[in-house]
Amino acid sequence: MTYVWLIASILLMASAILTSIRMLRGPTTLDRLVSLDTLVALCMCGLGVWAAYSLDSTVVPAIVALSLLSFVGSVSIARFRVRDDQT
Repeated sequence: MTYVWLIASILLMASAILTSIRMLRGPTTLDRLVSLDTLVALCMCGLGVWAAYSLDSTVVPAIVALSLLSFVGSVSIARFRVRDDQT
């Protein structure tokens, strides 16, 4: 069973590295914002893997807080971006 956690951690780390590269090299601001949102989602997945591995449920509030922060950030950025496109 330890191999499952190890493989999940390696895949999450690889996807976080690729997402960070996209965030640094993104040609537009929206590319960078989408990659930042993806990075936050990967952090939530990493916390979920850690909670399942350690059988510790104290990280669940952190996952909920990160999801709320990500949602509010995405909605506000999309709202300001639409406002900039209309002018």
